[in-house]
Amino acid sequence: MDTRPIIALDFPNQAAVVEFLQQFPQGQPLFVKIGMELFYSAGPDIVRALVAAGHDVFLDLKLYDIPHTVEKSMQVLGNLGVTMTNVHASGGREMMQAAKQGLLAGSHGQKPPKLIAVTQLTSTNQAQIQQEQLITASLTESVTHLAQLADQAGLDGVVCSALEAEAIKRATRADFLCITPGIRLTATTHDDQKRIATPANAAKLGSSQLVVGRPITQAKNPVVAYQEIKKLWEESLV
Repeated sequence: MDTRPIIALDFPNQAAVVEFLQQFPQGQPLFVKIGMELFYSAGPDIVRALVAAGHDVFLDLKLYDIPHTVEKSMQVLGNLGVTMTNVHASGGREMMQAAKQGLLAGSHGQKPPKLIAVTQLTSTNQAQIQQEQLITASLTESVTHLAQLADQAGLDGVVCSALEAEAIKRATRADFLCITPGIRLTATTHDDQKRIATPANAAKLGSSQLVVGRPITQAKNPVVAYQEIKKLWEESLV
């Protein structure tokens, strides 16, 4: 298991990323997440630069489109050397299978990136899925169902709240990845996240790896915050 927290590089441009990463020891391989804001600003070049620097990259673009478009897009992403990328599980089994085919084709015989699916965003709660998505099932049932679809489509895991990891693993398999954002050092700090967990709770609940943004990137000392979260996570896995 990779115990490095995945640092969400939610910055507006490449210069801000470079400035942030300079605070960490040079040569220390990090696991970082590039989301839509940074990718739309800096494009594939920022991905290639981070991979060339020895970092693992989770490219978090949450593809969601017709299967053909997703497959062709994944062919492009599969050539960037990222460690992990994702789609929306609600796009359906056929779309997810197409995404995997695209990644395999784009990797040109090299080890393809892990492919995971977003179930329900951690900013979503029970009231929203009922009132806005007209889903009559509970939030946990919706998340678990989407995770099962992802597993059936041959994906490696899902993005989910730590609160749902245990149910997902029971519904899929023990090695099915549950990559969990919404991590906070205390249970009282939410920001715009609604389903959160501390590193210790996430470990107990069965998370496979943590995604951490603001608690690291907006900390007074990001390196200390990173090390603290990593230590709390590793201690809880023992």
